[in-house]
Amino acid sequence: MKAKNLNDFTLLNALKKGDVKAYTVLVNNYHHKLCVYAFSLTNDSDLSEDIVQNVFMNIWRKRNALKGDLVLKSYLYKSVYNEVIDQYRKQKNMLPLEKKHLEALTSVMEDYDDYSLEKLSHMVKKEIEKLPPKCRHTFLLSKQDGLTNIEIAEYLNVSVKSVEAHITKAFFILRKSLDEKVHGILFILFRQKSFDQIS
Repeated sequence: MKAKNLNDFTLLNALKKGDVKAYTVLVNNYHHKLCVYAFSLTNDSDLSEDIVQNVFMNIWRKRNALKGDLVLKSYLYKSVYNEVIDQYRKQKNMLPLEKKHLEALTSVMEDYDDYSLEKLSHMVKKEIEKLPPKCRHTFLLSKQDGLTNIEIAEYLNVSVKSVEAHITKAFFILRKSLDEKVHGILFILFRQKSFDQIS
């Protein structure tokens, strides 16, 4: 079974019949792309792999219920998105995702063809590089390196309030400079109470 000769209808019918080769084609075609997408939402490679694996396992388990007119690409990305949201909801130490952020993420998913996740991630990183030096350094220590505000303050020999101000300023600049479509992704990439405080 060659992937290039398969359309969604053919692949779905084969899956519904329990064709293992069709399932292999599906995994080969989408596994890497879905992992990249999941990572862009979680910033956790191991969790991303688990999420994508769960999505594929669920598709195989529920293959008989798949509709023949399903658009596989959209369905897969939506499934990963839903799995990510479920994971966040299970984390007791995670702030609940507010309705506006869920709507923003849904909007990104609906327009996925126009806004590839690779493009969005690149856009965010590019704008982070444009932040004022001290602001960028503080922001990355917090969001990329995972340091607490107190740890950053001790490391940079500044006050905690100064650290908080830089992080808040970074979110403010990013929200102003990035397209509206990116805000949902920004919230997931850099989940932080300060993001809500400046909304």
